Amino acid sequence: MAERARDGDNRRVTLYRDDGVVLRTQKLGESDRIITLLTRRHGRVRAVAKGVRRTKSKFGARLEPFTHVDLQLYQGRQLDIATQAEAISSYGEGIVDDYGRYTSGAAMLEMTERLTEEREPAMRMFLLLIGGLKALSSAEHDPGLVLDAFLLRALAVSGYEPSLTMCARCGLLGPHRWFAVAAGGSVCDDCRPAGSATIREDTIGLLASLLGGDWETADASDARSRREATGAVTAYLQWHLERSLRALPLVERT
Repeated sequence: MAERARDGDNRRVTLYRDDGVVLRTQKLGESDRIITLLTRRHGRVRAVAKGVRRTKSKFGARLEPFTHVDLQLYQGRQLDIATQAEAISSYGEGIVDDYGRYTSGAAMLEMTERLTEEREPAMRMFLLLIGGLKALSSAEHDPGLVLDAFLLRALAVSGYEPSLTMCARCGLLGPHRWFAVAAGGSVCDDCRPAGSATIREDTIGLLASLLGGDWETADASDARSRREATGAVTAYLQWHLERSLRALPLVERT
């Protein structure tokens, strides 16, 4: 990391380089954009990319959502300034032309932004997002399964991992047939609070497979288990985030 002084200005300006995934873009003025990224070392960063909306700008094509980029930036008081960008992986090429993958990917980006803090390093979330986008763009698995796996793991990384193999309250080994989002996951007959939802053993198995990365089991799951697992993930996410993701109602489920 290097520091350089602005011409005619006694303030010091920090120039740094990092790689990150573009989460969101916003128009600024006639030709600029504000880019929100999750970076490897600097956490969530908001930066101005000047001139990227001009027709001849090659810079702008590298700063689209789902793109993993290598960046050079000046650190500002509120917004940084992106001066260089080189694409590392354009995951959007395998995502944006398919509605199911696109809506699932949009929910993943939104979830990432919700669970990270500005300029707070979040290496585990960064690596999780990279892995999720790779899985989504490769089309090896159903996009709904990829999304549910990402949401479960993102919650776990943030300290909200659901209990699936034992009672969330007393620790009794399961599987248990009750699921209570407020209690932290599956619960036994003795500990279940009022309003607990019933959940099949196959669904608990699917949730555990998604959380643990057992894709052979997840890919072999039936439609009913997938629907129930999605409902449990959505309810659990909404409880801990206190509101759902805007993109979730748009996600195509098969």
